[in-house]
Amino acid sequence: MPVRLNQVPQRQAQQYKDQQQGFILTRQQSDGADGIDFTFWLQHNVGAFPVTVTGQEAVLFVFDRDADAIRQLLQPLSGWRLANLELKDLEQQGVHGLYCRSLQTLRQVTDLLNQHHIPMIEEDIRPVDRYLMERFIQGGAQVIHSAKGIQLKPAEYEPRLKMLSLDIETTMQADRVFSIGLYGDGISRVLIIGDGADESWLRYLPDERSLLAAFVSEVSAFDPDVFIGWNVVGFDFRVLYERAKRLGIGLKLGRDGSTIQVILSAQGKWFCRIAGRVVLDGIDTLKGATYQFESFSLEYVSNQLLERGKLLGHQLENGLNKGEEIQQVYRDNPRQLAQYNLEDCRLVRDIFDKAQLLHYLVERTNLTGLALDKVGGSAAAFDNQYLPRLHRKGYVAPVYASGESDLGAPGGFVMDSRPGLYKQVLVLDFKSLYPSIIRTFIVDPYALAEGTGTECDPDDLVPGFNRGIFSRKSAILPGIIERLWQARDRAKAEQNKPLSQAIKIIMNSFYGVLGSNVCRFFDQRLSGSITLRGHEILNKTRDVIEQEFGYTVIYGDTDSVFVWLGDDFPEDRAAAEGERLAVFLNRWWQDDLQQRFNLPCHLELEYETYYRRFLMPTMRHSEKGTKKRYAGIRHYADGSEEIVFKGLETVRSDWTPLARRVQRQLYQLIFAGQPYREFLKGIVEELKAGLLDHELVYRKRLRRPLEQYTKQQPPHVQAAHKACDTLQKQGRLSSISAGTHIEYLITVNGPEPLQFTSSPINYQHYLDRQLAPVVDTILVFLGQDFESMCAPQYKLF
Repeated sequence: MPVRLNQVPQRQAQQYKDQQQGFILTRQQSDGADGIDFTFWLQHNVGAFPVTVTGQEAVLFVFDRDADAIRQLLQPLSGWRLANLELKDLEQQGVHGLYCRSLQTLRQVTDLLNQHHIPMIEEDIRPVDRYLMERFIQGGAQVIHSAKGIQLKPAEYEPRLKMLSLDIETTMQADRVFSIGLYGDGISRVLIIGDGADESWLRYLPDERSLLAAFVSEVSAFDPDVFIGWNVVGFDFRVLYERAKRLGIGLKLGRDGSTIQVILSAQGKWFCRIAGRVVLDGIDTLKGATYQFESFSLEYVSNQLLERGKLLGHQLENGLNKGEEIQQVYRDNPRQLAQYNLEDCRLVRDIFDKAQLLHYLVERTNLTGLALDKVGGSAAAFDNQYLPRLHRKGYVAPVYASGESDLGAPGGFVMDSRPGLYKQVLVLDFKSLYPSIIRTFIVDPYALAEGTGTECDPDDLVPGFNRGIFSRKSAILPGIIERLWQARDRAKAEQNKPLSQAIKIIMNSFYGVLGSNVCRFFDQRLSGSITLRGHEILNKTRDVIEQEFGYTVIYGDTDSVFVWLGDDFPEDRAAAEGERLAVFLNRWWQDDLQQRFNLPCHLELEYETYYRRFLMPTMRHSEKGTKKRYAGIRHYADGSEEIVFKGLETVRSDWTPLARRVQRQLYQLIFAGQPYREFLKGIVEELKAGLLDHELVYRKRLRRPLEQYTKQQPPHVQAAHKACDTLQKQGRLSSISAGTHIEYLITVNGPEPLQFTSSPINYQHYLDRQLAPVVDTILVFLGQDFESMCAPQYKLF
């Protein structure tokens, strides 16, 4: 069957024939006349085109011992076959391949085998994904014509993807669409229902049916490769899909003229499928790229990354009535709503550009084969890299999550800290510790299978933990990590931050895949040989530093050690001392691993940070040191400095703005050796005078619908109930949904919503529960406490 060139614009057809390659945008599978068909849309820089590979089979694996029972069980079905293969699982058990000629047969087969509790291997891998995986096709693909038909093979291809940012405005119940905003290179437009005069960027439509038709027309003309937006699947496309369905019209946005599909998964996640186009949600993409924000609202993220925010939503302090403001603006000034709609589109596009999110996703796809719109996907990324190589070694994966358990495989090592207020603290960090442990100690599922075999040469074995023993001659994962490591070094040298970040995330996810009981390669012989080796490495590193140099290691966390040089150590020599320690320790580890295991060392310790002043606090109401909580003045090589907070109240959104500000300012004063008593007394006086009320607001999100909070009523839930009661009395709101942020104050009558506060503020609460804890965390090391320092102002009532 030829590639369907009739779906490619004529002006692009000849260019396509000359260069049949591109970047895979979407992949689909369906039952065809002669097997399973795989349809891929490839983006070429002269336009996207579809390729259909026909006559394919789905395959899964079953144990040899179950073959006869399976033949008997599946006898009533047609379109399947069992084949004896030269493959085995990692426990050395032989397997058959079970092939199906249709997706319908595949579903019937897996249902029957599940019902009869017959184990299956790799049955969860979609046939279309396996087709790409087994051929090492990840991002780019080349179309190959042969006597057997159309096939794809890997190709390096850097796409130039066309993005279209989408945002809609609706009624509060989302039962009617007011406007649709579209923004991208060469397009800046809002479609809105109304009767105003059209402008270059604004088009008025008479009704919702016309609005949706105009939207489809705009998309067809612009022809984007990628849609982007904020909650664009779970809200924008879901609402558009539901409204089109209700109006009885097809939302034909596919490049082949097909309608979109919006599906809710069993896990409660919305998915959007559009032939030849990808839909990317800004929130999911930022989280996948390891961005962290107090809030992932568009307003907050845009202010953090772009230093600008939305055009509406500022009139009311409480976000509960933002929807009402949109309704009012639409009634009174539709053009203003259109400007707001378009600016939201711009914000999303600018966030994608600022954070280089599309570049990051393309690099991730090129490295792992994950689809651009795949959310998460660390297990799938591992499979794409590991399984085809494992198959070529004569093995298949284990039955899902069937590895050794109950062996005790703890997580990352966190040392007991030595609390105190210090000067001259260095941080030494192992570069990608877990991946380097995998490389160095040959921690690998295949090497484990070969290392526990009956014909192993003892000199070929590397001991791990939890009874794990690995063959140093038979490994897959260390080679994958080595290639990624080298690629990351090149990316750093080329200052390709998205690629460097993508590789870092992928490498660090490999431990999680081996250590999670919801992943197919879960086995505590593997995960324990990584984490327990990490414990050993950090403890030995601490011992060498203290024995060889006489310094004190005051803390350690997973891959870092914090070294106190002593308060009298010269500041101008601290960085050089950090470099000297790193060089010595790297050499020490090379010698140690050569002597103990005859292994090359891939561990690499780096001098990372110098803190001129450093606080390691105690646990509240205890003298024991905390973990993952500290602060310090970080000194850079160029002489600049910044104050760093880790895990303390100032970086936690569940504390009030006042507590967070006071902690930052107090620590800065103390670290700088400046007076701080008058600062604290002044804060108490201003609090008592009511001058700081705007900084006393708590803000917390409802994680489930309000009515589901039955057993416990935390403060924000109590405030939400009061807000709901008031709004219902005003006829403005019937319920408050999950995900809503509740802003409230603590009054003498308990929590009250910010917008409807009627009782006096309980200032003593803020002294006792907000200021005292953040202040005493550091004052304790100066022999003082907040209450005695600020008496008699401290007790107000």
